[in-house]
Amino acid sequence: MKSTTHPTQPGRETNSAAQEFDMRFTSTPRGARLARHLVSHRLHEWGHSYNTTTNDTVTLLTAELTANAVRHGHVPGRDFHLHLAINAHVGSTTIRIEVTDTRTERMPTLAAPSPDAEAGRGLLLVAALATRWGTTPRTSAPGKTVWAEINTPPNP
Repeated sequence: MKSTTHPTQPGRETNSAAQEFDMRFTSTPRGARLARHLVSHRLHEWGHSYNTTTNDTVTLLTAELTANAVRHGHVPGRDFHLHLAINAHVGSTTIRIEVTDTRTERMPTLAAPSPDAEAGRGLLLVAALATRWGTTPRTSAPGKTVWAEINTPPNP
């Protein structure tokens, strides 16, 4: 079952092996918070209940990626885009989160902050929790996509 949601139209459902959610959010802390809540809610609707390891992990990854888009990828007047996809495979399921912003010159780097730093650990969390993660430059417009994937057992 595939579910795609756009902010200007109601969600539509089609038969497919993948489930997807797409939405643009304002590049503000409020937009990042809304994205996190909607991802958790969507996962719950797709059978990954609230307070499960899968829902909690994907929600935390979303929180880190969207917070980074707001803090480091913000361009005044530009939104960030979130894409969530679940693909079932034989023996496992892959959940992918993509957050796209419009700032090209600030590519994320994985570096340990000093022990007394108050920030700078978000990508370390992403690297620790995700099965895979990375960045992809946008080809059609300025910006980049930062993505993370986790593999989970198939949903019953």
